[in-house]
Formats: sequence, C-alpha cells, structure tokens
Amino acid sequence: METDKTQVRVENVAFSYRAIPVLIDISFLITRGDFLAVLGPNGSGKSTLVKIILGLLPAGEGNVTLFGENVRRFSQWSKIGYVPQRATQSGTLFPASVQEVVSMGVLSKKRFPKIFKYRDRKAIEIALERVDMSKFGKRRIGELSGGQQQRVFIARAIVNEPEILFLDEPTAGVDASTQQRFYEMLDMLNKEHDITIVMVTHDVGVVTKHVNKIACLNQRLVFHGTHDEFCSSHVVQEIVRGEHHLVCHRH
Repeated sequence: METDKTQVRVENVAFSYRAIPVLIDISFLITRGDFLAVLGPNGSGKSTLVKIILGLLPAGEGNVTLFGENVRRFSQWSKIGYVPQRATQSGTLFPASVQEVVSMGVLSKKRFPKIFKYRDRKAIEIALERVDMSKFGKRRIGELSGGQQQRVFIARAIVNEPEILFLDEPTAGVDASTQQRFYEMLDMLNKEHDITIVMVTHDVGVVTKHVNKIACLNQRLVFHGTHDEFCSSHVVQEIVRGEHHLVCHRH
C-alpha cells in the first residue's frame, strides 16, 4: 500500500533488449528508511531495473514514480545518489584527489556559474567524515584500495544530502573483511542519517545483518518483502540455492 513515505513506485515495468525480455511486469514500492537488497542470478535484470528507476533507460512498458512524480518529468535529482557498477575501475586511472572527486558531486548540482562556496567545502568534509575517509582527502584516487575508492564514490553520491542512495554491486572485487566494514558504513548511513538504501548485490550473506527488505528478480519479481518473510518463503530457495542458511542467520 502506498503511503506518504513512498519514495519510489515501480508499476508494471517491462523492458526488452532486441526483442529479448529482460524485465517482465515488475511492480513494487520503496519507502523511506528501507535498506533494500536486490538479489537475483546473472541476467535477471537487476542493474537494468535500477537504471530504469533512475531514468537512465526508458521502460518499455509501465511507469516509475520518484517522490510522487513520473521519472520522465522528475528534476529533483539532488534527492538521489547513485554509485554505478564498476565505479572504482574508472577511478584507478583518474588523475584527481579524493576531495576533487567528491567535489564533482557538488558541482553536478550547481547552475552556471559553478562557484565553490564555504558551505560546499564543508559538505565535502562532512561526506568524507561519514565514510571515514577524511584523512585521505589529498590523496590521489588511484592510490587507494578498491574498498577505499568505493567509499570515496559513496561520499560523492551523498555530498548533496540525498534521501535515497542506489548502489550497483558495490563490493565486487573487495575482500570479505573490507565488505563487512563497508556494510557497517551503509548501515550507519541508513539508520543514523535516514538515507534509504537500494543495493544490487550478489552477496546473499549481506541480508543476514543489515537489510530490512529484499527483492528477488529473475526477469519477473519473484519476491519482495521483509527479511523474515524472505526466510520463510520457499520460492526463493532456487535463487539462493545452498546459501539459504546464510541468509536466515541473524547476528
């Protein structure tokens, strides 16, 4: 049921690539405070769905509404942060400091002339503090580890104080201990700073501790609901296969 806490409404969305169905009749809501994991096998349409929600791809059928407005007319993009898939791969060769990378998030929302002000520098400081990267501000982005780079790109995504943050496979190629610290940081952003988080992930184990909602895709929406509902659902066992015990173990 839609309420005034609804931030995203996906209604009967379908998408095909060269006549091959990628998404079929997807409908669900994202509400304020959700920490939603989007799960599914390769080719299930997870990244495509996020791009449609963000207006980066047009839906073949159906509608997406952001904060009560159709995505095609939506203009309040400062309310939304986005860290795309493989963001860190482009960072290794990017000749910019950490502060310069985060400043791009500030500048992207400014109209001409794009003048930097004190409050903008303060916003960069706050964003880096939130992801525990303040001491790396002067370092080149390419000198950082993959996990550190991903934190910087999240700082860039949250520097404008968004209400919802989308992340596409944010821990790909990151070791397990770094992943755990990364998820704890996202948990803090969700709970302490009231940022709704939508995360595409293959890491089924992440749902054991942090997320409160789960969406499973396999072209169609196989499941959408709470963690507990997910654990008691038999239809998702095929998707998570032998990892079901990891999913349902609470810490």
